[in-house]
Amino acid sequence: MLYDIKPDERLFTVTKSYLNHEMDRGAKQAGVKRIRVHDIRHSHVSLLINMGFSVLAIGERVGHEAEKITYRYANLFPTVQTEMAEKLDMERTSVEDWNG
Repeated sequence: MLYDIKPDERLFTVTKSYLNHEMDRGAKQAGVKRIRVHDIRHSHVSLLINMGFSVLAIGERVGHEAEKITYRYANLFPTVQTEMAEKLDMERTSVEDWNG
């Protein structure tokens, strides 16, 4: 819908078997372990989390039916708790300074 793709058009111009073949070839050429196509989806979600997008927005983008599915990536949000604590501490400090 976002990309204005017609019902008779393909979102991806390559087939799954072609993509698998190319991933095998590329991994072999690079000398790295081959990953599954689905792992690219996880990398995409991880990148979006790291970029600071909300769980709700990410879930909607990747088609998660429920927010709790996106929360399975919660381990990728470790710095969020620290950042929240730091910002709350800064807020408390500024209020204390303001109150004298």
